Amino acid sequence: MAKKVLLLANLGSPNSTATKDVKTYLAEFLMDERVIDIPYFARLLLVRGIIVPFRAPKSAAKYKTIWTENGSPLIHITNQLATKVQQHIGMPTYVCMRYANPTPKYALDLIKQQNPDVEEVVMLPLYPHYAMSSYETAVVHVQNTLQAGNYGFALKVVKPFYNHPKYITALANSIKPYLTKPYDHVLFSYHGIPQRHVTKIDPTGNHCFKCENCCAVPSPAHDVCYRHQISKTTELVAKELNLPQDKFSFSFQSRLGQEKWLQPYTTVQLKSFPKKNIKNLVVLSPAFVSDCLETLEEIHEEGMEDFMHAGGQSFTTVPCLNTNQEWIETIQQLVNEA
Repeated sequence: MAKKVLLLANLGSPNSTATKDVKTYLAEFLMDERVIDIPYFARLLLVRGIIVPFRAPKSAAKYKTIWTENGSPLIHITNQLATKVQQHIGMPTYVCMRYANPTPKYALDLIKQQNPDVEEVVMLPLYPHYAMSSYETAVVHVQNTLQAGNYGFALKVVKPFYNHPKYITALANSIKPYLTKPYDHVLFSYHGIPQRHVTKIDPTGNHCFKCENCCAVPSPAHDVCYRHQISKTTELVAKELNLPQDKFSFSFQSRLGQEKWLQPYTTVQLKSFPKKNIKNLVVLSPAFVSDCLETLEEIHEEGMEDFMHAGGQSFTTVPCLNTNQEWIETIQQLVNEA
């Protein structure tokens, strides 16, 4: 009867590759006010009237290319991670998803049922970097679920770990085996967000994109600034790998809509690299700790096709940390520090 348990929170995935399940998933995801932050009725019209009907069949086809006998790679990997973490640290470990299943309510109910004496749940959002459309919405969703139920235990949330030394070392070491062959460049491709999201949650109101070289100038804004945090992860990993300054860069993938998102865009970079004599490329996606549609299909399939079609010669993708032992040890330290 544990008094403290661990809850791993990840993004989520459709229940199946059927178009109806993908529609349900996309509707929940895109109706989140922290993902598309426009007034409710405008969001409802945009999401349910335009985006979901047109996007769902295409997304379903993409999911089919990565689906396994165990179902969604993201769900399966996260469950495997929970099992291995529990074995390693000896703390009961549960899983919930921000969207679809298992829901936070399902996870919290299960925790209460299996651990009636539990006093504290340590929540680890599986997002290294802070963004209102990823880390923040996952935390708020679990907090709201906890407050709505009669659970009787406290919630402690692990902060973003984008610059944690153990995380940086685990990430760097996971990349090393893919740098043993000759390469021209290493691209850190992060999930994109609208630039407006960065300025919207800037607590100072006058730092992000409002002062020169804002990501490098110290500010309280950095605690919630996605762009600062991804640039710091890139810098620290590159330093640990001894990558020359001209041998690495970062970019942003998964853009949705026409407004200005964080740049440079991954698709643009992949198509332009061969013209700059970058023909042997290594790509990783550190915004994700579990391989998913964005890494397995968007980067490994679409990204490779764009790069090779533009004249590239070799395209190497680095898997996410998934169930890497150093990543499990990193989780242990994050939980201990929390």
